Amino acid sequence: MNGNDTSIPRTEHGEPSESLQGDTGGFLDAFDVAIDPQLLELALTHRSWSAEHDSAPHNERLEFLGDSILGQAVTVWLYREYPELPEGELARRRAALVSTVALAEVARGIGLGRWLRLGKGEKRTGGRDKDSILADTVEAIIGAVFLSTTPATAERFVLDLIAPLLEDPTRFTIALDPKTVLQTEAAKRGLPHPVYQVTGEGPDHDRRYTAVVEVSGATGSGTATSKKAAELLAARDAAEQLTRTSR
Repeated sequence: MNGNDTSIPRTEHGEPSESLQGDTGGFLDAFDVAIDPQLLELALTHRSWSAEHDSAPHNERLEFLGDSILGQAVTVWLYREYPELPEGELARRRAALVSTVALAEVARGIGLGRWLRLGKGEKRTGGRDKDSILADTVEAIIGAVFLSTTPATAERFVLDLIAPLLEDPTRFTIALDPKTVLQTEAAKRGLPHPVYQVTGEGPDHDRRYTAVVEVSGATGSGTATSKKAAELLAARDAAEQLTRTSR
């Protein structure tokens, strides 16, 4: 990055200001990209914010573009990186890298949630940490990078974004479908399908769900803003425990 201040201006309450005023966003400091400030602001603007501001433009068109750029970059990388794999396995690995859960993980890793422009309702219901909103915003930012730079730069940006995912040795196994993996581990041991116990706590606008599952002495747990996400985290936790002990 250059030596300019690249943090998004914030109000006295810690929210992103109404205009990014030419800055590129602190979450991009680790990437050598220069996004058009107006496109960056658009990429961070959720439709809930737009609905409260006279139907101002929001990020869904950029999200549409970014989804295609993301898919192409990941597909080409997988094709080159794994020349021995058949089409079906390549498709499974691509799904593991471009899923909503994976992109939300990327977003949290760069602290994206704090910069989102959300409507009041989404703020109250924990929108800054919702998988769908985070994932969609990542795709919108990819679209903004593509329009602001070159196709080659956008491709490199995508690969830099997903690099932390590739460091996870279970990304193409357990992380791809943790519930199925856990169910398979249970079947190997002659056990019934895993049963998830889910509890919720906190106010409606900031509710957190915790899921717990136990299989053959391994107890997995996970906490998230939705029951489904919590169950996936719990399944992954338990499956990782079982696979470690079976080695």
